[in-house]
Amino acid sequence: MQSVLITGGSRGIGRAMVELFASEGYKVAFTYLSSEKEARALSQKTGALALRADCEREEEILSAVSEAEAALGGIDCLINNAAISGFSLLTDITTEEWNRFLRINLTAPFIYSRAVLPAMIRKGWGRIVNITSMWGLVGASCEVHYSAAKAGLIGFTKALAKEVGPSGITVNAIAPGVIETDMNRSLSEEDLIALKDETPLSRLGRPEEIARAALFLCSEGAGFITGEIMNISGGFITP
Repeated sequence: MQSVLITGGSRGIGRAMVELFASEGYKVAFTYLSSEKEARALSQKTGALALRADCEREEEILSAVSEAEAALGGIDCLINNAAISGFSLLTDITTEEWNRFLRINLTAPFIYSRAVLPAMIRKGWGRIVNITSMWGLVGASCEVHYSAAKAGLIGFTKALAKEVGPSGITVNAIAPGVIETDMNRSLSEEDLIALKDETPLSRLGRPEEIARAALFLCSEGAGFITGEIMNISGGFITP
């Protein structure tokens, strides 16, 4: 039975991944920050281990990895999903806000990956999946900080895939389009309608659709896929 650690697993895409991986027989641990009620309910529902960890605090990340390794008997797969988003003109973004977006959306995946890799390298097998964004591929107006961090995660994915490929480890990323999650609830109904109209499939994506892609990338069937960025945007972008 394989194991997986999913960051930001209490809601949205992360929650869908926790539920899917648990239903497929994986030993699952996931992190959360402030959604304790949702995390506890999800843990009770799926049997997954819920771990509170702040992506801005390295010591909490390392503690979560250690707890997950001990409870699961090791970590075979890591999914870096935790992230924040926001809308601001570049001239309104403070340096602290810029740094916060980088810490959570880019530095945290680096720390998580660095923490799990030694054990993966020793056993000659592992899967790392990074959840980026279509805006990391093409950029989004008024989301320069978010787009830059997600673009950095794409570069991180491609470079790390080359570095750890000889050790039997694959590193891939998923770039979701507009998905029905809390992250997009700040958008107005008019904005959501416009985004649907711009999507060739004429709808928003569902969290479980991203979860199924992550499940595939963690499987034996994806063993010859690495360094890839899977664009799941309903045709919104065609890079």
